[in-house]
Amino acid sequence: MLEAIGLSPAESRLYATLVENPRSSADELAALCGVSPLIAGRTLAAFARRGLASRLPGRRARYVAVAPDIAIRPLLARHEEELHQVRTAIHELTSSFNLASRYATHPAEQVEVITGTDNIINRAYALQDSAQVMFRNIDKPPYAMRGHGDNVARERHMLRSGIDYRTVYDREALAVPGKLRLIQDSIAHGEKARVVAGAAAKIWIADDALALIPIRNGSNSIDAAFILHQSALLDALIALFELEWHRALPLRAAPRPATRTAEPAEPAELDEVTRELLGLLAGGLTDEAIARALGLGLRTVQRRIHAVMRDLNAVTRFQAGLEARERGWI
Repeated sequence: MLEAIGLSPAESRLYATLVENPRSSADELAALCGVSPLIAGRTLAAFARRGLASRLPGRRARYVAVAPDIAIRPLLARHEEELHQVRTAIHELTSSFNLASRYATHPAEQVEVITGTDNIINRAYALQDSAQVMFRNIDKPPYAMRGHGDNVARERHMLRSGIDYRTVYDREALAVPGKLRLIQDSIAHGEKARVVAGAAAKIWIADDALALIPIRNGSNSIDAAFILHQSALLDALIALFELEWHRALPLRAAPRPATRTAEPAEPAELDEVTRELLGLLAGGLTDEAIARALGLGLRTVQRRIHAVMRDLNAVTRFQAGLEARERGWI
């Protein structure tokens, strides 16, 4: 927990254990933390030099932790100063970069090519973090990122900061197991989301300043990406996103249970699963894709689709999706 101020995970664990077990020797602390007595002894000696611990008088070396608010505050202040210096350097470098970019007229300076999955992920996160006003993206499989945790955390932080976050999901994305519920949770936190069949491309756009387009090599892997800086090409990409946004269907957060006092606007049996099914139906997903997205059997999905089409008096699946949207069910 103290890694942020320069302690290693082992040092952080040893210090926390010493706080809870004052007057410990190196052997006792080593046994409590599962490290060797040699490492514990060296760490305790280092703590004493750095003002994190004090050695007690006596033939056998025993230590007590210095009060955390006294011991850690200087380390924290030092790191805050270092962070301030880094922020200042970033600001100065950014100003220099923007000034130099005014004179960059060669097309090669407006487009970067990034290769390697890790490099692509790092640049994608950096692009996302750079957004100040608006972040727009088209979400479409395949995915270079191994999980959603880091990206979800970043999105939550951006939404809390008041950044306009808009996503167009290709309907193939909604077929990924668990993806729909993740999307609905993001919508509940403030994301504006829509779904479209056959999205033109996978795109990330930060403000009107920078964009990333992953490149596939013909298989299902992503091993390269274009980074577009301010240019006519970036303007065209932004226009493409807006076209996709306007032709896509809105997605809504999952409904929260509530006590109704007025006449319901939908049939009583319209539960959360049926509402999700209608959203996927409106997005144009096949029965098989809907079954995978909802974690249901194919026959169960088909029965639910038949029932909801009957309730909506719809002849086609597309008509059912439009009618559900008109009634405000999705």
